[in-house]
Amino acid sequence: MREGQGLFWKLDGISIGLYMLLVLLGWMNIHSAAYQPEHEHFWSMDTEYGKQMLWIGSSMLILLFLLFLDGRLYERIAYPAYVLSLLALAGVLIFGSTISGARSWYTFGGFSLQPSEFVKCTTALALAKLFSKESSREGMSARSRWIAFALIALPILLILPQPDLGSALVFSAFLFVLYREGMSLTVLLGPIGIGVLFLLTLLLDKVWVFSGILLLSLAVAYFSRRRPGFWRGPLLMVALGIGVVLSVDHAFHQVLEDRHRNRIDILLGKAEDPKGIGYNTQQSLIAIGSGGLSGKGFLQGTQTRYDFVPAQTTDFIFCTVGEEWGFLGSSLVVLLFTALLFRLIFLAERQKSRFSRAYGYGVAAILFLHFAVNIAMTVGLAPVIGIPLPFFSYGGSSLWGFTLLLFIFLRLDAYRMLIL
Repeated sequence: MREGQGLFWKLDGISIGLYMLLVLLGWMNIHSAAYQPEHEHFWSMDTEYGKQMLWIGSSMLILLFLLFLDGRLYERIAYPAYVLSLLALAGVLIFGSTISGARSWYTFGGFSLQPSEFVKCTTALALAKLFSKESSREGMSARSRWIAFALIALPILLILPQPDLGSALVFSAFLFVLYREGMSLTVLLGPIGIGVLFLLTLLLDKVWVFSGILLLSLAVAYFSRRRPGFWRGPLLMVALGIGVVLSVDHAFHQVLEDRHRNRIDILLGKAEDPKGIGYNTQQSLIAIGSGGLSGKGFLQGTQTRYDFVPAQTTDFIFCTVGEEWGFLGSSLVVLLFTALLFRLIFLAERQKSRFSRAYGYGVAAILFLHFAVNIAMTVGLAPVIGIPLPFFSYGGSSLWGFTLLLFIFLRLDAYRMLIL
């Protein structure tokens, strides 16, 4: 049987339906947030919703192109595509345009492209290619572990100088893929522990933090005392913990920008927001709270219609959902994203090749981190770091990048029927 025969019957209709629904709902909210009565036609290129319609149309062409490609091609081009995307990232530091304080964009006429949105896809492909060479029974070799960390670290190192902390943070989602493909749970707990230590060091005296590290290490040593070499883990925990605590001051004051420091201080309650740094979040919370149970109705949101919420079509698009659709509409959006994530994990687990499975988990991890952090920013549970809501936030680079991520995996899923 030819690979192309009956291709569209093999595609996962549930995932495609959820994608189409999320894109449609996203465009409706962009239209509502940026509505201009003088531009009656929704395809007007003078409006954000008109430009987003163009991006949606071009995304449909992209996904059709992806679906008609040979499913085996994606594994073959994984490494070359990754290298080319890194070159694009490096080039933006020299030839890119500065937008919102970050040199992250290539500008062509009235449109811009952000290469970091596409590197997520190529990094997922490169990691999947790496894992496909490993034996499932033997797990990952030490060499592959270091290569995997390098594949994740290189884009981060190229994105941080832009500076774009939000996009760099997204690549930490690939740690979920490493865990699924055989790495220890430490690969997930380690970064979480570092984050907790960072916040505790900002809140408490270092003596108390050091004492906590020591007590936790002693507890781990006690419960693992019967294992050979049990002391190595606790000793490493103490060394890393002390290193993190001692480096917090330098990282907070020398690495992070003023806006990031201010937002963290406000989130931790250490500042009263005298400069209005938390204005976006405050207005977002007002907009969401004013929506009540069922919302004010389409095009009826006063907070969004009158520009009280900055970045309301991009990073804070979810506040439009809350104001106009209320708690019920917001819950529906959350349920749709949750359904898509669970569906992707289900599809990943049924793959016959390790390449497809690892790539599927990469897609799910990226979408989850974007979804979780964006909504957390909108409701004041996380500092604002500029992460778009997939399929909802305005922007061609974002929509194209997520479309590439998702439909390459759906093409691989359709191809699985030909794998023995």
